[in-house]
Amino acid sequence: MISHDAGWVRDAVRQLEADANRSADTHLHVFPLPAEWGIDLYLKDESVHPTGSLKHRLARSLILYGLVNGRIGPDTGLVEASSGSTAVSEAYFARMLGLSFTAVVPRKTSEEKIAMIEFYGGRCHFVDQASQMYDEAARLAADCDGHYLDQFSDAERATDWRGNNNIAESVFSQLSAERFPVPTWIVVGAGTGGTSATFGRYVRYRRHPTKIAVVDPENSAFYGGWKTGSPDYTTGLPSRIEGIGRPRVEPSFVPGVIDEMLQIPDAGSLAAIRLLRTRTRHWAGGSTGTNLYGAFQLIARMIKNGERGSVVTLICDGGERYAASYYDDTWVADQGFDLAPHQQRMEHFLTTGHWQDPAK
Repeated sequence: MISHDAGWVRDAVRQLEADANRSADTHLHVFPLPAEWGIDLYLKDESVHPTGSLKHRLARSLILYGLVNGRIGPDTGLVEASSGSTAVSEAYFARMLGLSFTAVVPRKTSEEKIAMIEFYGGRCHFVDQASQMYDEAARLAADCDGHYLDQFSDAERATDWRGNNNIAESVFSQLSAERFPVPTWIVVGAGTGGTSATFGRYVRYRRHPTKIAVVDPENSAFYGGWKTGSPDYTTGLPSRIEGIGRPRVEPSFVPGVIDEMLQIPDAGSLAAIRLLRTRTRHWAGGSTGTNLYGAFQLIARMIKNGERGSVVTLICDGGERYAASYYDDTWVADQGFDLAPHQQRMEHFLTTGHWQDPAK
């Protein structure tokens, strides 16, 4: 039974709010495009959060959601099914509140990710297959009378999409003095579906004409689920782009707020982060490349249709986490990725404004 220590809960909420205040806002960078296009591309840099990724916002929201719903008390152990950035951020907040944290992770999780979770005081509980993470996390939480944070179910409901300094409100506030303050497109990936749900609900609530595009990597079920309308769509395959893509459509995914989905080749995602670093010096993870590759396609469509306006996407996390993988030529070759055609396609686009499909 969770202890309802009202004083402790009030102080825990205060600590979460203090962290948000210290973090201030994340930067909105401009990606250089030819001026004659009349289109501005912005990248909201979520890598500058204290734990280095977009998931810092999600972790804070999930724990705050548990606190205000009476599910987390001063002796509650926190458990999550995650081997990535969400677990890192949740471990950070658990330590802040003096709570134990356990991440249920596959045995193949990289040593770097395990070290980051443990750095913030979390511990890792291993399972043989990624598909076992959900049930094992729920079991561990039940066994210790703890709380399963369950990012894949609660992400879309834990975030206040109306405002409260969420990522959508932040973007529109930062764009207020720009020449196109209401973006034509917002482009995001889906790991839980929480970010796309927040943006999609917010633009409808604020009556903006902005459209939401979700980019999905290879192997992920979200694209197929959205296209077929099946909430039970599965691929059974793990995503090779960390932080986004899932083998099944997760409960937090809200297809009704999405205007378009694009399936992005994994090699294109990796080529895009290298181009980003060359063109801007920003060093980002693979999911940022997925965002950028999709944004370029939408901008090319705008140019073709004679549209002017702005497009916003995200830098989801920093590239230093992937120095030994996505940025390592030997690793890329070992995975069978050929980045050259995608690099050429993006360079051609940035020169001409035209996007060449692979078949052309």
